[in-house]
Amino acid sequence: MKNHMYKLKTVRRFSVVVGALFALSAAPVSATTLSDIFQGADELNRAAKRSQAKIDALTEETRKLLSDYKVVLKEIEGLRVYNRQLEKQISNQESEMSALAESIDKVTVIERQITPLMLRMIDGLEQFVSLDMPFFMKEREERLDRLRESMDRADVAVSEKFSVVLRAYQIENEYGRTMNTYGDTIVIDGTERKVDILQLGRVALLYQTPDGEETGMYNKLTGEYQRIDDTYQASVRQGIRMARQQATLDMFSVPIPGAEAAQ
Repeated sequence: MKNHMYKLKTVRRFSVVVGALFALSAAPVSATTLSDIFQGADELNRAAKRSQAKIDALTEETRKLLSDYKVVLKEIEGLRVYNRQLEKQISNQESEMSALAESIDKVTVIERQITPLMLRMIDGLEQFVSLDMPFFMKEREERLDRLRESMDRADVAVSEKFSVVLRAYQIENEYGRTMNTYGDTIVIDGTERKVDILQLGRVALLYQTPDGEETGMYNKLTGEYQRIDDTYQASVRQGIRMARQQATLDMFSVPIPGAEAAQ
């Protein structure tokens, strides 16, 4: 019995010791685990904040990229519209170029045909002037020389050359319905005389000396100037004054050479 009681006391003492040891050993282990847990939680929180910051940055970057993408899409659509318009313009320009090329070919053909025509027109005009009454001869001959010169120039367009030739014809045509007067030196009976010329279209070409003492006319039949009687002296003087706008236009008489008899 004593022995059994001894054993029971011994077991109780051992249990108390083990319990105390367990309590002593368990207390620091629990404290260490909670500290690690709190520290780990802090680390997780800091990592979560860093991750959120990265997420926010990526979200902002994504938003900016999306905005830029939308802008680029609008620019692309604008370029597409612009390109479609350019394609229409290019198509129209190609059509115009084709028509222009065809016109150039036609112009080349016309130029080859019109140049000989202008040369013939100048020849005809020169012949006409040489056979016409000899009024404004210096001016008319210089005009013919300029026409000849312009035909040889490569820097003058064919259209401009043709315009100048037509203008020369127009001027010659206007001479036929105008009245003019000017000073000139003519040959009368083999002698040069300074006179006032009165040109009445192509009807009559008269002259009178500045002193009014001598009056005459150009005879188309003989191709020379000849004196006429004094009955036309006052009339021719009046015609010269009217041509100079020194007198009111009125009727006056002039000699007209008769037609040549037919052979």
